[in-house]
Formats: sequence, structure tokens, C-alpha cells
Amino acid sequence: MSSLVYSPQENRLRVLAAGQPDPLLNRHERAARLVARLQASKPVIDVERALYFTRSMAETQGQPLPLRWAKALYRVAQNATVYVTEDQLLLGRVGQPGRHGILYPELDGDFLDLAVASLPGRVGSPADISPKDAKIVLEEISPFWKGKTYHEALSASLPKDVFNLTYDDPAGLNSRFIVNETSSFRSSIQWVHDYEKVLKRGFKGIAAEAKARLEALDPYDPVAQAEKKPFYEATLLVAEAIALWARRHADLAEKEAAKASDPTLKAELLTMAAIVRKTPWEPAETFREAVQAQWLTQLFSRLEQKTGTIISNGRLDQYLYPFYKRDLELGVIDEEGALELLECLWAGMAEFVDLYISPAGGAFNEGYAHWEAVTIGGLRPDGSDATNELTHLILRSKREFPFHYPDLAARIHSRSPEAFLWDVAETIKEGSGFPKLINDEEVIPLFVKKGATFAESLDYSVSGCAEARLPNRDVYTSGGAYVNFAAALEMTLRNGRLLKYGDRLLGLETGEAREFKTFDELYQAYLKQHFNLLRAAFVQQYHVNKLRARYFAQPMGSALHDLCLKYGIDLHQEFVPEGLNFGYVEFIGYGTVIDSLVALKKMVFETKRLTMAEVLKAVDHDFVGYEKIRAILRSAPAYGNNDPEADVLARDLDRVSVLFCERNSKSLGINNDIRYVPFTSHVPFGRVISATPNGRNAWFPLSDGASPSQGADRKGPAAILLSNFASKNYDLSARAARMINVKFTPKCLEGEAGTAKLVDFIRVFCDLKLWHLQFNVINQSTLIAAQKDPDQYRHLIVRIAGYSAFFTDLSRDLQNDLIARSAHETL
Repeated sequence: MSSLVYSPQENRLRVLAAGQPDPLLNRHERAARLVARLQASKPVIDVERALYFTRSMAETQGQPLPLRWAKALYRVAQNATVYVTEDQLLLGRVGQPGRHGILYPELDGDFLDLAVASLPGRVGSPADISPKDAKIVLEEISPFWKGKTYHEALSASLPKDVFNLTYDDPAGLNSRFIVNETSSFRSSIQWVHDYEKVLKRGFKGIAAEAKARLEALDPYDPVAQAEKKPFYEATLLVAEAIALWARRHADLAEKEAAKASDPTLKAELLTMAAIVRKTPWEPAETFREAVQAQWLTQLFSRLEQKTGTIISNGRLDQYLYPFYKRDLELGVIDEEGALELLECLWAGMAEFVDLYISPAGGAFNEGYAHWEAVTIGGLRPDGSDATNELTHLILRSKREFPFHYPDLAARIHSRSPEAFLWDVAETIKEGSGFPKLINDEEVIPLFVKKGATFAESLDYSVSGCAEARLPNRDVYTSGGAYVNFAAALEMTLRNGRLLKYGDRLLGLETGEAREFKTFDELYQAYLKQHFNLLRAAFVQQYHVNKLRARYFAQPMGSALHDLCLKYGIDLHQEFVPEGLNFGYVEFIGYGTVIDSLVALKKMVFETKRLTMAEVLKAVDHDFVGYEKIRAILRSAPAYGNNDPEADVLARDLDRVSVLFCERNSKSLGINNDIRYVPFTSHVPFGRVISATPNGRNAWFPLSDGASPSQGADRKGPAAILLSNFASKNYDLSARAARMINVKFTPKCLEGEAGTAKLVDFIRVFCDLKLWHLQFNVINQSTLIAAQKDPDQYRHLIVRIAGYSAFFTDLSRDLQNDLIARSAHETL
């Protein structure tokens, strides 16, 4: 008899392994059929968006970019194949049946031909493409874009020293994973639209406002005629494109209904057709109309541009609640009917795969990464608690829908109701990593400090991995730099060089590490390397911000933004009046750097148990034959244990980084803040870093986010939170998201007592004013077994970095990273 306690997810996998029916899908027949088809399909690349977009852009060269973009989207809406998906209650998809991804040649057209050929065999997140479509890419799409892409312009603009820290080849196709630019593999960083505007006004109302503003322009004002006029014309055209696209879906649904012999299916098809003839052009009136309008809007956003981490869903339980409440009161819908619509929405999201064509983009986002964040809970703009019946229904849906879509984020505050936190805790215990938690007590004051009103800040939406957005005030869309500070550490030990790149000088020559007499000498040398990488990141960001407005536009996204519509300016422009610009610099390898510096301080300079020469020799040999030295280094104080020796240094590293950002952001005209959210980039960043003095082996993943180094947290989960608290500089404001991963065994959270402990843990997280927290609840033995027998565990879902994915879709390096994280058995 096994003494292990299993999570609900693990128990479900045991049932499936025994050949028994899925206990979740037995209760949700429609969702069962939708999910079965999803799980059976490998993603395919659909080229229609890229083809029609390219043809239109070829015809409109020389015209204002927002108008060109709108015309290209109209061409896509007019010509791309529309589908009616079997068993779906919602109309709309942007690619072939099954799991699919689409291409954005405006981003990567200069190497799209090379990338498409390699995608089917790529180890991480592969995708198929038919020979016919591959030929279209090679012969028509890619040739047009060569010499015209943002990626080419950016790589050509970077100073040589910054280029060498950014790219590993002359063409700039491969990252060096030191100061990694992210702006060339997405048109925008994570984003949230104001979906409520569509539901209340429809695109008809938005178009009417744009028309009125167009007609009010001064015909003699050259700026108004050259810039604002094409913007408003683009708004009108893109609204017409969405309406056309919806009508084409309605036409197809009616044709399918005419052929249907099943009266239930016929009725469903006719209902769907009637709804999309109305919305999203007209305002929604019912819950089903609101869900459908939101779905078509987010889908068209995916046609418009590649948003980093996929376009987020915003505060779904807030803007859909009035429709849900009305329909419940009128008897139009019941809880089960609403649940079925939500499951159709989740299944629709799951069919779209956010493909990263570039090698760096693919490495950053393993396992078909997705962050279409659905935000629940939190506070209303008036400061009252926002939870409602729909909040709890979404949580129930997450427990019962056996797929890792959508990404779910729960906003937590000091007055969050006990019933809400209990429901959140029970959902976390299910074991698939949902929901992630975002702390109102940290996020809201920072937004106010940076210029937002209280009402705006109280109404923020979670966006992407761990970020937050103010949909009508936030205007910054440029991707930020990911900085490998473990590289700064290795450059300090190797006098400006990395073992991975031989004798090439990439950093500064700060002296031979063996000659440092004190820890302060070592630390000052490290800080010189640290600041040099930050300097490169800011120089890189300057060029990113200057170039992007010439290459990207988003007429629909801009039409949904109050400030863009008010001033007649596209959201991708460098300056939008009254807007707030929230950028970031990513700190990669925080725990790795802290623990390495502390180990050197303690063991070399204080206790003198080791010499620097001994450490460097052990590191050079990846600790093979030097296991005793490794054990001594690993016995040093480590971040994540509420140990002042580590946490004081962690706070200083954070402080010098935040102060650097505060001093230098002003010249960029943005808030370029320090952030600790790596996605899966700590894995490829680790592949360029040799062994480190915290005992980490060469090429192994770096620590992720603000979490401790893998296995270094030895004092329990509360100590992780306390180290995060102790290492933050609350008196400074150039701070952004901090991602924390915690792994529990199911036994730790067993029963109602376990749920109560988890609720208390969440309240501690809230009281400490930490930004983000997410969980894996799983047995170590399950992860090891899944790695050995992937076919048996192909349905196993795990939490990665702000998103969940199938464990077997991950690279072995990332699997090993998850296995190596401490699994806490007590709380």
C-alpha cells in the first residue's frame, strides 16, 4: 500500500493509466469531444494570414502605416478561410481545424524561409506545415519581406559592443543569451484590450466616434491631415473588417444549418449565426452574445499582430458578470449552461498555438507557452471587493476542464473573502498550477506612485506571465531586454570572458579573480560587469523604442484605447499623450548570482576554508573530481531561507539595479523597471554559463524569477516569502513583477486542514506585499516517472513560469529544472 498522497490531477492520471474513462470528461460531454480532438493533434502552421497580409502590404507601400495595416487586415478578413468547428457553441478561429499557429512575416520575414523548414523537427514546440504552404512561404511571402523587417533594422542599428552581447552571428539570427532583445519576436509585449467597450458599444459605436473625430479635424492642419486622418480612416476600416469577418462566419453557419439533419445541431448553428450577425458590431445583450463578441475580438487581435504571450482576456468575471446575472435572473441561462459556454471559450483558446519562429523566441517559450491571462477577483474601481458568482464559476471550470487553458490569474487583497481564498486554494490543490496569484497590495500602490489614478490602479488587469496592465492608460508596447547576470558573475571570475565563447572578450577586464584580496574587491568588480550589461540593455532599448513605430501598427488595438482614439495616434507610436509607459529590464539568474557571491564571501574571504584558486579550478572542471569543494560551497547560506547573510546581499543587488533604472529611465521617457519574470529563458541562459560557485553544474538552468536556486530553499516555504520580502527595496519605485515558484507535495496540503494552511500562506504572501506567487502541487516521483515514460504521462500538466504546459512537451533541461526544485512537505 503506497503511503503517497496524490493530487486530484495525479489520481486522474492513475485512472487513465488503468484504461478507465476520464472522470472529468464524463461530466462534460461537449468539452470531452473538443478536448479529445485537441489532445490528438500536433500543431500545424496556417499561412493564410501571412499570405493575404503580405499581398496587401505589397500593394500599399508608401501609404501611412496604420492605414496600410488596416487594409491588410481587411484583406485577411475578406479572404481567409472561415470555419464552423464541430461541437463548438462559439464561431471563430484563425487557422485550420485542430491546433494551429499563424505566421507574422512582418516580424521574421527575413529568415522565415529558414525557420519554416526547421519547425517540424524542432525539439521545443514543433509544428507541421504542408508542402504546398511551405512553397507559398518560400516563393511569395518571405521574398517580399527580406530587407524590410524590424529585426533587420534593429540588428543594423545596434553599436558593435551591444550587438556582440545581443547576437551570436553576423545576421543577428541567434541570441548570445547575455543581453537578449525580445522586441523582434513579437510586435507588442503582453497586452489587454478594453473588452467591455466592445460589449457595451460594439464596433459600430467605436466607428461612430472615430467618424465624428475624423470629420472634426481641421482641414488646414498639416499634422491632423498627415497623421490623424489616416489613423481614423484605419479605425473605420478595421471596424468594417471585423464586421465583415463576423458576417462571413454567419453565412457559413447558416449554410451548415441548411445541410444539418439533426434538429439540435441545426438550432445551434442558426443561433450562432444570428449572434455574430449582431455582435461584435452591435452591443451585446445576453451572456452568450457577450462571450461570442469577446471571442471574436480577441481572435481578430491575434490576426492583427503577434502579442507577446498572446493577448490577455482581462477581468472576465467583471465585464461578463452583468450579462450573466441578467440571464440568470431572467431564466435565459443556468450555471451549467454558462459553464459549457466557458468551456467552449477555453477550448477555442487552446486551439491557437503561439508559434515562435526565431530560435531565441522558441527557447524563451517552451511547451507551446501561452499566457492569455483571465483575471478574477481583486478590487473594483471604488475600492470594494470584486468577487462574485461568476468568479467562483470560473474557478470551478478551471478544476473541471482538463487542459491547461486558459491561464488563470487571481487578484488577492487584504480583504479578499475567505470563501474566495478557499476556492482558490482548492483549485491550486488540483495540481495543474492554477491560478497564479497577483497581489493588489503591491501592484496598486506602485501604479499610483508611477502616475495612475487610484480608480485606474484598482481596476488593473493581469497580463501575460506576471504583469499588470491599465487598458486605457498604459501605452508602452516595446519588448524589453533580458539580462543574464550570471554572465556578469562568470565575467568577473574570467576577466570579462565566458567559457562558452572561449577567449573572446565580451565584458570588461576587471582583473584576475585569484588576485582579489577581499570580498569587496570581488563585489566591486562584479558590479562593474553588472552595470556594463545594464548599460547595454538601456542602449538596446533606446534603439528598440526609436525603430518600432516605423514597422508596426495596431488599428484595432488602438481603437479600443481611449487615449489613442482621443488623440488619433497608434498605440505603437513612441509617445501617446497622457499615457503611462511601463517598460522593464529582466533580471535573469538572481538566486544563482546571490548564492554564488555569498558562497565566495563565506568560504573564501571569511572562513578561508577554500582559496579562490581552488574554487576556480573546481568550476573549470564542473566539480568533477572536486565534489568536496562543491559540498563546501553548497553549505554556505543561500537565498530563500530567510537568512540575513544571503538576503542582505540580495537586497543590495536589487537596490543597485533599481537605482540604475531610476537614474537612466528618464532619458528614455519611460519607466524601465527591474523585473524578475524569466518565462523559460533561465534554461537557455543557463546553457551559456559554466559551473558557478553555488555548486550549480555547467549549462544547467539558472534560478528562475525571484525564486531560490533549485534545491537551495531548505527552511520551508515561509522562508521563501520572507527572503523575497527582505530582498525588496520598498522605498524605491523602479520595480516591476517578481515571480515566485513554490512546489508542495500533495500530502502537505491534504484535506481541509491542508486547504486552511494554504489559505493562511496566501494571506502571508498578501501581507508581505509580494507581487506574484504560483504553485506546483505534485509528487517528485510523478515527475521522474513522467520523464522516463512520457507516453503514460502525456496528460500531466505542470506549472512553468507564469503558465502551465504538458510536462512531456518540455525539453529535458526544463524537466530537470522542475524536478530539481524543492518539494515542500510541511507548511
